[in-house]
Amino acid sequence: MDASEILKKVRKIEIKTKGLSKHIFSGEYHSAFKGTGMSFREVRGYNYGDDVRNIDWNVTARTGEAHIKVFEEDRELTVMLLIDISKSSAFGSVNQFKSELTAEIAAVIAFSAITNNDKVGAILFTDQVEKYIPPKKGKKHILRIIREVIYYEPESRGTSLDEALVYLSNIQKKKAIVFILSDFMTQGYESALSIAAKKHDLIGMHLYDKMEANLPNIGVIKTIDSETGKAVILDTSSAKVRNKYSQWFTDNYEYYNAVFNRYRSDHVSINTEDDYVKTLLQFFKKRSA
Repeated sequence: MDASEILKKVRKIEIKTKGLSKHIFSGEYHSAFKGTGMSFREVRGYNYGDDVRNIDWNVTARTGEAHIKVFEEDRELTVMLLIDISKSSAFGSVNQFKSELTAEIAAVIAFSAITNNDKVGAILFTDQVEKYIPPKKGKKHILRIIREVIYYEPESRGTSLDEALVYLSNIQKKKAIVFILSDFMTQGYESALSIAAKKHDLIGMHLYDKMEANLPNIGVIKTIDSETGKAVILDTSSAKVRNKYSQWFTDNYEYYNAVFNRYRSDHVSINTEDDYVKTLLQFFKKRSA
């Protein structure tokens, strides 16, 4: 794919998601993710009803009139996107691939963040950390992240969230809002997540396709395991085969659900057929409440 085609696709996602972020998500995002504290803004004269605990006694004594300190929310946050780019993300049975859904949701979050003057960074991972993009502000930076999510060619095929979380804990020293966008077709990351959750605000975003949860009865089919490249013949007319396939999905989902609940980290599931705008709005409103 040449540069003009890459720019065209990035621009298409920008137009769709930037508008959503500006008109729908900016207020919800601001309410859902609070600042790190309060910072001093100014001293002004005392007005009836002001909190007497904020009186600045030094200025009051010097001027002979009551003055109070005014504080404002220290809004600037750092948002990190942990994005699964393993080969299993290149799957979709109806509307779009999981990788396309991932790119759009990442873009919505990123544009919402910079609208609120927050910094955004990204870690792209498979079963290893493929690429680290340090947190920065600005539209140009967000477009770079979107471009990498869409077109980066990973060196590996598998998935290991454990590796990505360990890397996050080592590289990101200050507290961050961390969105983990993955199909979570992996386990063994509980220890790394427990460590990361002590420092950061983790949000799991489970992105999946309905055919992964329920294999349809369509006879004998040849499938390719995207993460191993191994060809497998499946007889989908067999209830045993379909149940085993569904159980694999269920086991991974239940592990994901249990681990995030155990460490009090928010999480949400989004299907490739879902209206992700509605799901994200519901999620942000729940956070605010």
